[in-house]
Amino acid sequence: MTTRSYLILHGWQNHRPEDHWQHWLADHLTALGHEVVYPQLPDPDDPDLEVWLTDLARHLDAPAAGTERVVVAHSLSVLLWLHAVARDLPGLNGVHRVLLVSPPSGSVLARYPEVEGFAFAGNDLGWLDGRPLPHPTRLVAGDDDPYLPEGVQAAYGDPLNLTAELLPGAAHLDLDAGYGSWPSVLEWCLDERTRLRAR
Repeated sequence: MTTRSYLILHGWQNHRPEDHWQHWLADHLTALGHEVVYPQLPDPDDPDLEVWLTDLARHLDAPAAGTERVVVAHSLSVLLWLHAVARDLPGLNGVHRVLLVSPPSGSVLARYPEVEGFAFAGNDLGWLDGRPLPHPTRLVAGDDDPYLPEGVQAAYGDPLNLTAELLPGAAHLDLDAGYGSWPSVLEWCLDERTRLRAR
């Protein structure tokens, strides 16, 4: 069995409740014998991008040789991850693949002073300048996400040179949408060829 190390990153106002799919995922991966890091990021109700980046850097130490490092980011942490990539945060070269789930759009972030600092200036994701992201990356969102009115392909897929995967009726893939468990994401964590599906 491939040894894997998983880093699971939560979003705004998320205090890692036990009934959230990310907690469910962490528990299942741990039970299978994998190393799982699911940190409580500082001050999740009023987060600071620089503080979160500093905390992220602490969790990006290179895994042991022969270990596959997988990152699963939800909601605001998708923006955190993209800022880390844009700044070439130390430790990124130890990551093997990434799943970005339900990023809120810049237009939505701008409405909330607590998180507006996570948006890219002018919602410009052009820092890639046509290059691919440095890690194999999947982008997935609900086709009716209230925090992504422009649609995930327009807001993130096209600028990041990714083809977004749309899940019908999945909204923000949070507890309000019924995502206390999400078997498909566990399957993807174990096999990157898995097609992500709604619950």
